[in-house]
This record gives sequence, C-alpha cells and structure tokens, in this order.
Amino acid sequence: MGRSLLRDYIDSLRHPEFWVYATWLVLVTKYRQSRLGLAWAMVPSGLYAFGIGWFFSSFMGVPPREFIPHLGLGYVVYRLVTASLNEATTVFSGHSTFILDGRVRLTDYVLRVIGRGFFYFLLSVPVLAVALAISPSFDPWGLLVLPATITIVLLNIAWLGVLVGVIGARLPDVNQLVGSILMFAFLFTPILWFSDQVPISSVRGGIARANPLFHMVELVRAPLLGKPVETSTCIYLLCFLLLGWLLATVVYRRYARFVPIWI
Repeated sequence: MGRSLLRDYIDSLRHPEFWVYATWLVLVTKYRQSRLGLAWAMVPSGLYAFGIGWFFSSFMGVPPREFIPHLGLGYVVYRLVTASLNEATTVFSGHSTFILDGRVRLTDYVLRVIGRGFFYFLLSVPVLAVALAISPSFDPWGLLVLPATITIVLLNIAWLGVLVGVIGARLPDVNQLVGSILMFAFLFTPILWFSDQVPISSVRGGIARANPLFHMVELVRAPLLGKPVETSTCIYLLCFLLLGWLLATVVYRRYARFVPIWI
C-alpha cells in the first residue's frame, strides 16, 4: 500500500517540530558569525529591486517609482518558487541519513525546503514595503488578498516540490534539468518587462502565458499595484493546482516507498 500525500502533509503540519526546527537551525548557523546576522538575507531583494530596478527603468522608459515595485515584487515571488524547486530536487538525497533511519514521511523534508524559501520571502517584506510606499499605483486593498494569493503559490510549490523530489531521487540529473528550465523561464516571466507588452491575443503573449511562473507572479503582484488579474491567470492556476495535486498524489502513492532504495 502506497503512502497518501495529503495525509502525510496533514501529519507534517500537525507535527511541525522536525522541519520547523531544522529550517531555523540552518538559517541561524548560516548567519551567526555575521555582524548583521539575518539582515544579510534582505540584501539580495534590496539590491535587485532598487539597484537593477533603477538601472533598467531607463531602458523600459518607465519612471523608477513604477518599475522598482514591479520588479521587486516579481523577483521575490520568482525567487520563492525557483529556490524551493531547485532545492527540492535533491532534498531526499540530502536527508538520506534521516530517511534511512526510518523517518520516511517525505513531506517533512519538502516542507523544510518550502519553509526556508518562505522565511526568505518574509525577510524581503521590509524591502517590498519601501518599494510599495514609493509606488504611485499601490493599492492598499491588495493587501487583503495577499494571504490568499501567497497561499495559492505555496500550494503549487507543495505539489511541485514532491513531484520533482521523488523524480530527483530516482534521476539525479533532474536537478540540472530543473535549474536550466527555471533559468529559461525567467525570460518568459514578467519581471523585467510588463505583461501588457505581450497581450494574450499575440503569439508571444500565448507562449509567455504557458509559463506557470508568469501567472504566479501576476497573481501576487497585480492586486498590490492596482491592476486587475487576468481571467486566464485565474483559470490557469486553478487547473494547474488541481491537476498538479492529482498527479503528485498518484506519483507519491506509487513511488514514495522506493525513495529509501534510490537514495
């Protein structure tokens, strides 16, 4: 009998001691010898939003006050997804000692990856707050839907993390493949450009909207910047979420028990 993905996730959330403590321990040990400590984790998002944002705003012909929040929000959401998935491809082999010791609830390790990515996202909030404060299009009402939009993104990361984790345990080269795909997907994600520059009716717009990162970034960012979320984004993410969880559930039930052998 295979393992149930939903039941394992529920058990992991009900008993978070292992993955929460492990996540916190990694972060503390990483920054404990630094004078600025965890403040260093805010540097990448700050440099990207205000440094690259200011630099590229002139190329885009957009005032920095508009382009900086656009780029900053897009980058932070993109980093949350891509960093989690990149690490998820090797998460089981990286915890082989625990798994071989009998801790075979694999969702604990996926949640550790997601928890770490989400923690870095939270550390970026002060940077995003400054970027939104200077934005002429900031819509405070967008904050009301932010918990829901971030939850949708995290739920998608949850099934994707399990899927690439199980495949990565069997095929180690998946780590390189996923990294290359995510790097390529950056070009089709509206971070350095605006979604309305490639309308859905155009060929380029259709290709860009085949990228799930396009819709995840737009779902979180658009309400905060006073823009409507495209109907296609809502439909895409709903189908992506439901079909993805169905696929991950089948793969997990069929192959999770083989992970200790593969690693």
